[in-house]
Amino acid sequence: MAQSSRVPWAAGTWLALLPTLGPGSRLHFRVSPLGRRRRGPRSARCVRLPSRRGRGSAREEAAAREEEVAREAGARRRRALRVTLAQPDPSDTPAPSCGPRGRGSDPGRRQILSWLEEAGAPADRPLAREDQCQVNLAYVEAAECFTEPVNREPPSREAQLLTLQNTPEFDILVIGGGATGSGCALDAVTRGLKTALVERDDFSSGTSSRSTKLIHGGVRYLQKAIMKLDIEQYRMVKEALHERANLLEIAPHLSAPLPIMLPIYKWWQLPYYWVGIKLYDLVAGSNCLKSSYVLSKSRALEHFPMLQKDKLVGAIVYYDGQHNDARMNLAIALTAARYGAATANYMEVVSLLKKTDPETGKDCVRGARCKDVLTGQEFDVRAKCVINATGPFTDSVRKMDDKNAAAICQPSAGVHIVMPGYYSPESMGLLDPATSDGRVIFFLPWQKMTIAGTTDTPTDITSHPIPSEEDINFILNEVRNYLSCDVEVRRGDVLAAWSGIRPLVTDPNSADTQSISRNHVVDISESGLITIAGGKWTTYRSMAEDTVNAAIKTHNLKAGPSRTVGLFLQGGKDWSPTLYIRLVQDYGLESEVAQHLAATYGDKAFEVAKMASVTGKRWPVVGVRLVSEFPYIEAEVKYGVKEYACTAVDMISRRTRLAFLNVQAAEEALPRIVELMGRELNWDDRKKEQELETARKFLYYEMGYKSRSEQLTDRSEISLLPSDIDRYKKRFHKFDADQKGFITIVDVQRVLESINVQMDENTLHEILNEVDLNKNGQVELNEFLQLMSAIQKGRVSGSRLAILMKTAEENLDRRVPIPVDRSCGGL
Repeated sequence: MAQSSRVPWAAGTWLALLPTLGPGSRLHFRVSPLGRRRRGPRSARCVRLPSRRGRGSAREEAAAREEEVAREAGARRRRALRVTLAQPDPSDTPAPSCGPRGRGSDPGRRQILSWLEEAGAPADRPLAREDQCQVNLAYVEAAECFTEPVNREPPSREAQLLTLQNTPEFDILVIGGGATGSGCALDAVTRGLKTALVERDDFSSGTSSRSTKLIHGGVRYLQKAIMKLDIEQYRMVKEALHERANLLEIAPHLSAPLPIMLPIYKWWQLPYYWVGIKLYDLVAGSNCLKSSYVLSKSRALEHFPMLQKDKLVGAIVYYDGQHNDARMNLAIALTAARYGAATANYMEVVSLLKKTDPETGKDCVRGARCKDVLTGQEFDVRAKCVINATGPFTDSVRKMDDKNAAAICQPSAGVHIVMPGYYSPESMGLLDPATSDGRVIFFLPWQKMTIAGTTDTPTDITSHPIPSEEDINFILNEVRNYLSCDVEVRRGDVLAAWSGIRPLVTDPNSADTQSISRNHVVDISESGLITIAGGKWTTYRSMAEDTVNAAIKTHNLKAGPSRTVGLFLQGGKDWSPTLYIRLVQDYGLESEVAQHLAATYGDKAFEVAKMASVTGKRWPVVGVRLVSEFPYIEAEVKYGVKEYACTAVDMISRRTRLAFLNVQAAEEALPRIVELMGRELNWDDRKKEQELETARKFLYYEMGYKSRSEQLTDRSEISLLPSDIDRYKKRFHKFDADQKGFITIVDVQRVLESINVQMDENTLHEILNEVDLNKNGQVELNEFLQLMSAIQKGRVSGSRLAILMKTAEENLDRRVPIPVDRSCGGL
């Protein structure tokens, strides 16, 4: 689209008239058609404001004007100016100030002209034809000129609770701290609205932390759009691709493009899928990450050596995004808090507050009665508008408003499993577009592990979804179909598993109430409750924008336009791919740990590094790990408390991702995590024990430890050959020297000491508990044989007791002296 390269009058003359812009600020121009706000990244065309140095009286006038505006409107944090070129702006008066700390909305044409007149600029001068856009465009838009957020760091949870209690009335109260709820809070507060957010559990404790970790437009949705000529599906894909590009831009430390391979095993499928993937690129347009391409059979196997070779024709590779979902959700919530939103986790909504509207006589929702889950304290949070963004629990909040409200949420469970990293290449995923029952399975590298999933089955709504053994085995079978026969896919290789509940919705305003939509629905009740439901992780920002737009329109709130496109999330602004090198050089961290910190906290990684403990070693200088095989360090626990972590579950699952990567490693790290959190939060011994117990239950039921333990301690018949039974009995009796029929931690310690191996007593207890069926502190011979049988069947892998006993046996055998009585006299 052509546009003039000239700016009306001298740039240095009229730009100096904008009182809220400081020296060195950047002003970005975007040309948009009349009546349509252009969405997307800022244009590259920009003007830097000249320094005020040496500008004489103009400088004094600007300074005086700046003081006057500061007195009238307070410290304005963000501003966007629309300057009409071709015709008068219908808004002839400045927008009133709104929101906390005196934020203002866009000034009207009259205000801008008054600034021009004060400086002697010819405000009534008609624009030359060449100063207008070459095509019929209406205005040049000076896009947002961002300053620093209100808070340098997010306020403490205690400070946020005081704000919730002491604020007479908010403009918007958001219920729900998932991706969509946090997005609504960020969208609202950056428009200048007084915003509050409450979450019953932790931020991202539900569906938002249990996704496939993809930022994608949805290849399968595009396929449905084409096959069924469904315009709604097409629009959803197009919107998601736009949001994908934005999310990769605003949180570069938490997200990155990921190539995904689609293997082809039939010749006719090659052109079919090729056309579909190319259409995916075409719909993305300028937001396309990288162009898709075709691989020959040999090149496909080169990239993915464990792929099934038989009948493989080739492969198609396309690009989508991948992210750390729980950390992304947390970054959105923290960014909202920094911009002035009062956000609090572990705040449950007990009931909705209503007030009769004097004009209509109707009862309108005007806030909520909230309960602090941690202390039991209750108080009212009043607001002009309440937004329900509770995901699978959408209907429960709607029924608080209206007991007769029809259910709109159709819950669907999606199970994922995590396997060792060697199951997939480090930088390429795999897509199975048509499983045995018509589902889609992704096989993706993530955090140096491999994620496989997902399923899509109806389920009941619960706060604690449990992955079923049936779904886990379904995923394993699909993985086996795509991997080479040389690769044995074992049940014991499942290191973690989780189930997330998708809040699919039926539109209550649609005639076809049975149709389930993957898109989002904004519902407005008669009492003014705004409900946002459905949608995808990728489109959280546009969902939030639509929701806040509806809230502003319904409740006549005074606010500016949405400003979240291009707004960096916490940690993203000053991040760079080489930031980790500075962490290594400046603080003496391990390279792996430094890369992890940079990819998790972005430019906030330096604050974590400052908290790191000295190791006492030559290298690394600082950074004591929580568990040896993962790059998480103790300083992250201390920093996690500043990020509103209140429980041990928060720390192992959402501040770190240990529970999602390896449940055994998470359990191993738990005692130290509880100890560190106890120091920060002043927990007594009783509270520490409660946290340990709660976290272990979480790992056991919600993260797949139960299923893993059932495989590990299977009471089924022992299927070992007699020779194997004799071999394993001999190994067992080397530990059971007294022939008791069982071994205890004392027996294991004795053998380890004899081969000069030292091991922590707590670790030994954990190792024995993995196999101890009766939970009596000892492992019987029959239990040991069942373990070895399960290992041979492939249902169990990586049993620490089996590996320890085998290693100890080999060391003991090497220490047996060589007999010399029949070797001609010996010495």
